[in-house]
Amino acid sequence: MKLSVKFGVAEKESTDVIIISLFENGGKIPSELSALNKASGGAISSLLQNKDFTGKLNETVLVPTDKKIVPKRILLVGLGKTTEFSLDKVRQATGTATRVIQRKKYKNPSILLYKMETKGIPLEDVTRSVVEGILLSLYNFTMYKTLKKEEITAITNYSLVVQKKDVLENIKSIVKKTQIVAEAVCFTRDLVNMSGSDATPTFLANKAKEITKKSGVKCKVLSNPEMKKLGMGGMLNVSRGSSEPPKFIILEHNTKKKTNDTIVLIGKGVTFDSGGISLKPGANMDLMKADMSGAAAVLGAFKAFSALKPSEHLVGLIPCTENMPSGSALKPGDIIKCMSGKTVEILNTDAEGRLILADAISYAKKYKPDAVIDIATLTGACVAALGTFASGMLGNNEELKDQVKQAGEYCHERVWELPLWDEYRNLIKSTIADIKNTGGKYAGTITAACFLDEFVEEFPWVHLDIAGTFLAEKDTPYIRKGSSGVGVRLLTHLVQNWKKMPDASKKKKK
Repeated sequence: MKLSVKFGVAEKESTDVIIISLFENGGKIPSELSALNKASGGAISSLLQNKDFTGKLNETVLVPTDKKIVPKRILLVGLGKTTEFSLDKVRQATGTATRVIQRKKYKNPSILLYKMETKGIPLEDVTRSVVEGILLSLYNFTMYKTLKKEEITAITNYSLVVQKKDVLENIKSIVKKTQIVAEAVCFTRDLVNMSGSDATPTFLANKAKEITKKSGVKCKVLSNPEMKKLGMGGMLNVSRGSSEPPKFIILEHNTKKKTNDTIVLIGKGVTFDSGGISLKPGANMDLMKADMSGAAAVLGAFKAFSALKPSEHLVGLIPCTENMPSGSALKPGDIIKCMSGKTVEILNTDAEGRLILADAISYAKKYKPDAVIDIATLTGACVAALGTFASGMLGNNEELKDQVKQAGEYCHERVWELPLWDEYRNLIKSTIADIKNTGGKYAGTITAACFLDEFVEEFPWVHLDIAGTFLAEKDTPYIRKGSSGVGVRLLTHLVQNWKKMPDASKKKKK
């Protein structure tokens, strides 16, 4: 599908359908729509007056124009109340309208872009949300389906219409950049939705190499021999039970930009998590193919970075392995040594993600990072605490946590902070090793983060637990059931709007 931007007026746009967004009970029609309403014989005002369209969020009405104007149809979509307006309402409304068009099989729709004056939202931000709503709502995972021709989306060209020439070039630039990010989200969704027998550690390593072709991003993949040499006991022991070889993926962008901040992004890549010897219940174990959602998010972010080319020095560390039961698998009661030299008592082999992340965090030290962010489907406790609407956030630095939170709010990939108090650290103390890999039945998300913090030492760090947000359990206006692709938009927005970390911030703040 081609996404294009053009200067024009709605009533003269040659299109199958023109999409118009309106607030709930707005009363008068926005000035940008008065000419369209007049030319169409008052089609919009008539619907409003008769309350055939009220503007409630995601409400739609499709109106034929009977050749009074050039567009064949008008599709009104509701933005909800002005007092509750947000950019995510724009994504939702646009996604809802796009799904209507997709079902109707209209090939050449258009959408009118105009500033949401009521809330003072810049047109640039509205545009980003519109593009995300379009592209994310059209995503459909069909890799394993035998589709008939008529089932494939009919949209060939989607036009965004602006009514002022002076903003045209700026809007085109924003659309191009936003499309890059949205396509990276869809790339991540594909990886997570794939079968675990297909999206193996080796497969993800090959995908990382593909990203780096002709992009300026460098890729290196460590296999068993290199990991043994580095002493990556977390990676090596978790992978013991699997016939699939583990891979430790390293991506790097802007290696020569030493004056800019170095940001390390770490993604958990357990491509199938059976729980190991501490075997998970059979119910919903199929979803454990998605225990590499953090890894997929970092891969997706770097796919976007390869085209956006941000100025920061970026490093992606992606530890990938399966966690399987076998005669050679890691056992409860084992003592392992991680890359840092710390020893870990294994109480539960299903607490494996923190073991591979510990090695990745230790590896990150070689880059002398200004910030480290790890993202992982780490604990079921996070789902119990926050549900499916927010990712858990824990960290040691206020400036970094603030930047992550702001990025999450902008993208509607929201995070909620949990504490890292010393009382929780006591729960992972071991009597026979340095630490143990679980803290018991209470505060599982927090004790998992406390475990990771044991390997962080002195650099600014944030941990994001996406166990509740990696999956859409049902279709939403712009995310279909399955992988949500969470993390890609947050990380790319964070990097694109990065605020240099002050030197003083490198001290840990608990």
